[in-house]
Amino acid sequence: MIRSLYDWTMRAASHKHAVPALFGVSFVESSFFPIPPDIMLIPMVLAKRAKAWFYATVATVGSVLGGVFGYLIGYFLFESIGRPMIEFYGYAEKFATFAAQYNDYGAWIVFVFGVTPFPYKVITIASGATQLNIFMFLLASVLSRGLRFFVVAALLYWFGPPIRDFIERRLGLVFTVFVVLLFGGFIAIRYLL
Repeated sequence: MIRSLYDWTMRAASHKHAVPALFGVSFVESSFFPIPPDIMLIPMVLAKRAKAWFYATVATVGSVLGGVFGYLIGYFLFESIGRPMIEFYGYAEKFATFAAQYNDYGAWIVFVFGVTPFPYKVITIASGATQLNIFMFLLASVLSRGLRFFVVAALLYWFGPPIRDFIERRLGLVFTVFVVLLFGGFIAIRYLL
């Protein structure tokens, strides 16, 4: 099933309606779809590098709006829809502990996991289920998803096709290292100054 969704996403990236498809994939990936929008964003930027920033904006807006939909699932439909989704992705056991401490660090959690390969839909649903402040959720979502998609677009814009293989293989690692360094910097500033 995942392979057929992946193949469909790759075909949609070269279609004449690729921009609305990118928006749609970005939207649904933030609440329930398993394939990340990067799969469409990468070939679209490589095909038209001058539109890299436009495509990153479309992916960001679609992802944040989809995140709001995921938030609403968690807020209003957690028991009937949200919990089964979290169970499907294998995070049910960790969710109880996660939810208990979520609002203490909610905006940071949204930001950090919004740029990593961790399924963003889990974070959006958890944010609604724990009733994280919606404005903090939106701010963290815009920053994290924007960072993720604009970094990919920038790398493709500046380096072109040679960077594609690196991004597809190591995107999660690059963002994880970046977030660890960013978060470590904030901790160092807080405790050393």
